[in-house]
Amino acid sequence: MHDLEFEHVHVDDAAETREIREAIWAADNVELTTVGIDIGSSTSHLMFARVHLSRLATGLSSRFVVVERKILWQSPILLTPYLPDFTIDTGALAEFINRSYAAAGLTRAKIDSGAVILTGEALKRKNARAIADLFSEESGKFVCASAGHHMECQLAAHGSGAVKLSASRAKTVLNVDIGGGTTKLALIKNGELLATMAIAVGGRLIVEGEHGLTRIEEPAIELARSLGIELKLGQKLSSDGRTRIVARMSELIVDAMNRAPPDALFGRLLVTEPWPRQLADMPIDAVTFSGGVAEYLYGREPEKFGDLGFDLAHELRQTLAHKGVAGAIWDPGQGIRATVIGAAQFSVQTSGNTIMISDRKLLPLHNLPVLPCRFDLSGQIDADTVAAQVREALAQSDLIDDADAIALAFRWQGEPSHTRLAALARGLCGALPKSVQAGALVLLIDGDVGLSLGRLIHFEIAPGGNVVAIDGVQLKQFDYVDVSSVIEATNVVIVIIKSLLFR
Repeated sequence: MHDLEFEHVHVDDAAETREIREAIWAADNVELTTVGIDIGSSTSHLMFARVHLSRLATGLSSRFVVVERKILWQSPILLTPYLPDFTIDTGALAEFINRSYAAAGLTRAKIDSGAVILTGEALKRKNARAIADLFSEESGKFVCASAGHHMECQLAAHGSGAVKLSASRAKTVLNVDIGGGTTKLALIKNGELLATMAIAVGGRLIVEGEHGLTRIEEPAIELARSLGIELKLGQKLSSDGRTRIVARMSELIVDAMNRAPPDALFGRLLVTEPWPRQLADMPIDAVTFSGGVAEYLYGREPEKFGDLGFDLAHELRQTLAHKGVAGAIWDPGQGIRATVIGAAQFSVQTSGNTIMISDRKLLPLHNLPVLPCRFDLSGQIDADTVAAQVREALAQSDLIDDADAIALAFRWQGEPSHTRLAALARGLCGALPKSVQAGALVLLIDGDVGLSLGRLIHFEIAPGGNVVAIDGVQLKQFDYVDVSSVIEATNVVIVIIKSLLFR
């Protein structure tokens, strides 16, 4: 009890404190229900997850990080359905996705964000367009990522857990993802991807039914021809032929793992560039396997599906024992499900003082893949070095300089002098001339030079070029961004950041 000299009232302190705490928590925390959908040449599957994001505690940061992720439900593995014209059966695919939502007890309205990964046959123009139509209603909150061979290697390395293993144990790890149509390799040192490579060797290049071969891919024909074996639809594959084909596949995979100089057949089956020469002798601490064939290698899958997967895994064990590879064999945790589990999503406001937009008609922009560039901008800036690093980032993301917008993300360092900014601008424009003139060069900068750099590009280095330069954003690999139109009353642009999530 207490006395005061003026009239006063007491409030429900507990209720008010609870409301304040809830408001503060809501401002700094986001919870999302997300879905990851993987559609490939051989198999398709999806999974639902709940994700908790929290704002970084440093200063007034606008960046959110994932602090917890929980798998809610994952589908069975679907053998990707095909029509007689060898295009993907989107009707059957849609039915599978709808059944999965129902089995998980979720509706599309309850999904906050998602990621659809298209690989292999799903990337072909007719297939990709039809598949994209399945998710047209969710286009604003879904990332639809078309993964070429290099990006597939990277996704598998992250999705399997190999990158996390390499980082947590400070080791050099080689991840080998053996899928239906290709084997994708990623060399990782201390959690950093150094190089990727892919070869057309996989477990479902040949499929045999009760009455003979029902599926023969071109790489299988090439490989069989090198062994003097003829493959024909409807005909049985002899036991000897199967053994020889699988043995040759296994040898090719081990040669790729050992970074051996490619022979003629290896060269014909490569679907990327070979390993960089400077990495040929790098010691490897451990090898991890992912992909469908990994389920057999690690003894998790007993069933056969009429393809070469089981036999390839068995033969690969023998080849590894005979030829050997440097490093121990580790299980990274994920095999056939080595892919994304969904996408995180949050927004950032950037004011007119930190942005440069050469033409407001360029906005809005949606689902731009982010190319993180690790420029060394601490000292003298060399334009040719910057251009080479941008081209390398493009190649590793399976992108090209064309009329579409491309988003580059990097951290600014050092003094923002005209000489240094001009050298950076020349390098960027030299690597992406088509994007600057016909599309839009989107620069997302962790620093405070966006306005100056954007003006310099538009008025001096590439006069009239299309530039959107935004400061104050921190981005990473596998981020995608939406950039809103300028909000006239406040001169603000909203940047929505969508990040692919892994287990």
